[in-house]
Amino acid sequence: MRLNRFWLAALGTLFVVSTLVNTPAIASTKDKQTAKTPAKATTKTSTKSAKKPKTVRVTVTRSAEPIIPARPSLATALGLRGQHDELSLKSSVAMVVNQDTKEVYFEKNPSVSLPIASITKLMTAMVVLDSKLPLDETLVINADDVHIYRTSRLAGGTVLTREEALLLALMSSENRAAYTLGRNYPGGIPAFVDAMNRKAKELGMDHSHFADPTGLMSENVASAEDLTRMLNAAYQYKMIREFSTWPDLTMVIAKRPQKFLNTNRLVRSGDMNIGLQKTGFINAAGKCLVMQARVNNTPLLLVFLDSVGTQSRFADAVRVRDWYERMPSGAQPIRRLM
Repeated sequence: MRLNRFWLAALGTLFVVSTLVNTPAIASTKDKQTAKTPAKATTKTSTKSAKKPKTVRVTVTRSAEPIIPARPSLATALGLRGQHDELSLKSSVAMVVNQDTKEVYFEKNPSVSLPIASITKLMTAMVVLDSKLPLDETLVINADDVHIYRTSRLAGGTVLTREEALLLALMSSENRAAYTLGRNYPGGIPAFVDAMNRKAKELGMDHSHFADPTGLMSENVASAEDLTRMLNAAYQYKMIREFSTWPDLTMVIAKRPQKFLNTNRLVRSGDMNIGLQKTGFINAAGKCLVMQARVNNTPLLLVFLDSVGTQSRFADAVRVRDWYERMPSGAQPIRRLM
């Protein structure tokens, strides 16, 4: 009996030792099998992407190219952003002018020439309409138009009339539409830009300059005073009034319906009595807005440049409306524009 117990104990010890010795080999075999598994899995088709195994990062790598922050607007570089005013506006430049009397009731940095982005398209529209070119003439978006702006639903080969291009440029700020209007002007873009600057001079916009029909170039600059003159001039064109305040439009492009929205949420919501408007944005200009609107039955020319955020320019317009509505009768203007 004692002998049998001895052999049982010996056999048990031998089994344990054998297991410990063979364990690394078994683990190694499993690792090799596991390493082969992903290669086999890649042949399967699945709607869900396989989760990647988490790895522990043991080294730190730095990009060879430094991260370049977005360029500040010119108004920011000039120290105009964040300046306090009595209405606590978020725009670096603002102006409120009675359209009939040219009396100025509010101004903030009105004489500084700054980039105006797509507000440029109001001048583009006036030059197009002054040319008397046929509005029903067919225009084709070509490679030059495509190159001027990367993101657009007006793909190369899109066919539209001059009138449709004008509508899209004013309502939804379509850059390719604006560029093709200039490109199809007699003499092309150079002649069109010359016409823009001649028009500005005729309007007394002495602190303005135009370099392209879209506003994508930061060389398109104007002061708030000049923009009130441009606003007043653009208001005299019925088509500019109508097209700039068109809430939305659906067009068939490449056999597919495309819906374009007005870039001004105040137009889409009907919050204000707006007779003409244009929005704009490039980094150098910040968020911009110009409008003709009736407040207390008074036609006002409103200018807001270099606003901080996407919605703050519209909030500034509403704040000015509320302020003007509360203004006591007989309030004296700051000055009158010459």
